[in-house]
Amino acid sequence: MNLTCIIVDDEPPAIRLLEKYVERIPFLEKLAVFSDSLKALEFLNSNSVDVIFLDIQMPQLTGLQLSKILPEGIKVIFTTAYPDFALEGFDLNATDYLLKPIAFERFYKAVSKLSSEAKTTSAPAAPATDYIFIKTDGKNKFAKIFLNDILYVEALQNYVSIHTANGTIITHNSLKNILDLLPATDFIQIHRSFAVAIKQIDTTDSFSVFVKEKELPLGNTYKDAFFKRIGEV
Repeated sequence: MNLTCIIVDDEPPAIRLLEKYVERIPFLEKLAVFSDSLKALEFLNSNSVDVIFLDIQMPQLTGLQLSKILPEGIKVIFTTAYPDFALEGFDLNATDYLLKPIAFERFYKAVSKLSSEAKTTSAPAAPATDYIFIKTDGKNKFAKIFLNDILYVEALQNYVSIHTANGTIITHNSLKNILDLLPATDFIQIHRSFAVAIKQIDTTDSFSVFVKEKELPLGNTYKDAFFKRIGEV
């Protein structure tokens, strides 16, 4: 299971080190880096993120202050040069507290906790029906979409386009939330912005997935899981 993350730190050397470490972890996908905690909060309020690597000593809004107002469900791993904050960090239910300079072995141990938590968390139940309802424009307007009609799903900033055999439905949502509604046995994410219906795939290569003559990108982060999954079909 892949986990999306962001890095929030105002020290360039620390950012570069964390980026290097994240790249070495197959199940981590870095979405963004911020040196301003307020800009990070703005991003988090409109994007789905699983974990944040968060420095404590930050201008304007400290890491501890930011952690108290994060959207629900985001895991926090604090990164700091000051051990005095450790107790308060764990009081805020942080997944871990990494003391700079951070060794890769210690970093790996921290993110392994995230992987273990993700595996033990119950996955959303697959739909009991062969359709889902998706909210579209309007206060109480929903579109009924049959699962068999879905070709692929595309994330577009704060919106998601669900491409079907009968047209495209656009909803103000995240790709992660839409995937939670779809049965994992029938759909798979192939890129940070794309997921496809497995049975709708025509051909694929090392870089692309083709669905009804539409070429979709195959992200490096998702390749291994993708080829393993379609090999089982």
